[in-house]
Amino acid sequence: MLSDIEIAKSFKSKNIRDIADKTGISEKYLEYYGNDVAKVNLDILDEVNNVSDGHLILVTSTNPTPFGEGKTTMSIGLHDALCKLGKKSICALREPSLGPVFGIKGGATGGGYAQVLPMEKINLHFTGDMHALTSANNLLCAAIDNHIMQGNVLGIDSERIVVPRCLDINDRTLRNIVIGMGKNNGVERNDHFVITVATELMAILCLSKSLSDLKTNIGNMMIGYNYDGNPIYVRDLKAEGSMTVLLKDAINPNLVQTLEHNPVLIHGGPFANIAHGCNSIIATKLALKLGDYVVTEAGFGSDLGATKFLDIKCRKAGIYPSLIVLNTTIRSLKYNGGVKKDEVLEENLDALKTGIVNLDAHLNLLSNYTNNIIVCINHFIKDSEEEIRFVKNYVENKGYKCVVSKAYELGGVGSIELARCVIESVEKCEPRVLYEVSDSLESKIRIMAKKIMNSEVTFSDKALEDIKNIEKSNLDKYPICIAKTPYSITDDAKKLGYPKDSNVLVRELKVQTGAGFIVVYMGNIMTMPGLPKEPNLLKIDIDDNNEIVGLF
Repeated sequence: MLSDIEIAKSFKSKNIRDIADKTGISEKYLEYYGNDVAKVNLDILDEVNNVSDGHLILVTSTNPTPFGEGKTTMSIGLHDALCKLGKKSICALREPSLGPVFGIKGGATGGGYAQVLPMEKINLHFTGDMHALTSANNLLCAAIDNHIMQGNVLGIDSERIVVPRCLDINDRTLRNIVIGMGKNNGVERNDHFVITVATELMAILCLSKSLSDLKTNIGNMMIGYNYDGNPIYVRDLKAEGSMTVLLKDAINPNLVQTLEHNPVLIHGGPFANIAHGCNSIIATKLALKLGDYVVTEAGFGSDLGATKFLDIKCRKAGIYPSLIVLNTTIRSLKYNGGVKKDEVLEENLDALKTGIVNLDAHLNLLSNYTNNIIVCINHFIKDSEEEIRFVKNYVENKGYKCVVSKAYELGGVGSIELARCVIESVEKCEPRVLYEVSDSLESKIRIMAKKIMNSEVTFSDKALEDIKNIEKSNLDKYPICIAKTPYSITDDAKKLGYPKDSNVLVRELKVQTGAGFIVVYMGNIMTMPGLPKEPNLLKIDIDDNNEIVGLF
């Protein structure tokens, strides 16, 4: 069987100008990065402002397993299939982080015959967006420490700085560090790094609607507290202008193509287990103006990515999906039924019948937002007909449509049934919310825990103190962004399936005034991942023909 990179190399990219023509993007709005990538200038938003929005289709998933469940592959396959049926479709996806690329997960450009080109560029440096974010964030950190050393006019409490340094590589040794050690090296203090895609600045970029909005939001970003306990913002340091300069190109979405030469906007990449897990508002809203159908995704399972897409991004952008596609796999349901990961490809109906409750969990939580849901089974070669038939019957008996996609094996042709089902099912849905942003912070957390995680809540002493301080500063009227494990609907990765009567632990909270949400940390979630025992970096190399090998 060919690897993903071998499949990608067997397809020749079209000039990105030809892909732009499909979308109606004029030459004057393109900035080329070679023949197969272009950035789209935001001036185009003024031109398309009065165009009616197309249908937004959100692709989400049941809880992922260590293998990944192919959510991006399904999104690309559906997009290609819609195009095959003559529909004007555009796909809007997130940018990959170098952390997972060289870590355990690998790239994030789909797989098999449902991929985005040029996959090696997208998965590596791409157009430099991640580097720009890393630089802008660390410029701020340098400015904070310099201000303290140079007299600290703002009275910044060095023990209450909330902006960490960042790096777009998995490096556990940077989780806790001491900076400023030695003579004339600044003020010594404890600090830590997070991965770039977990920074507030990444969230700000993805939730801003223009360059001026980006600058305002960066200025509103809280950097910490003064000695009187009052918040201090980036605008107090007057650093928002320089930070925005570093991001002036990164705010423009990136245009690429699928293997079948259909347009894809890839822009922004916040982690969903830590941050809000969606591509940028700018890319999504532009796609809605350019296409009749827009296929987008939200990271990890629906308990993380979809809820944040609906609670944070949709509120901020004033958009709402016409349909939700819930992706699942036979192997993930068997894994949730207790099968060991090296045995999930073997037929096991008993485990499937036990683990299918995880599908129930996601259908139930999504029904809080809409009833317009299609279940898509991402087909693997070793899935048995009996297993597929069981899942389809189970879903249809619950009143939902269920289709099988073979996008990985066949590309767009393999998702034709899914595309037809989507076309028949899309409808303008009225937005639903589980809470109002004006609700108390504790109430918002309890509602989400009950409705999404089927759990009660325990607050640590640190969390209770954080809530008190946030409310005291009148910073509590934001939506919440739950940071937890992606492998369970609860905060415990070992609780698979559909846990009942669980209790989740809220460890701490951090308000992100620039992004406009409050991060609620549950369980033992890490903001700086580590490399696994056998990371992907051991497999990736350049061969004698100067070609990248082993990227997947």
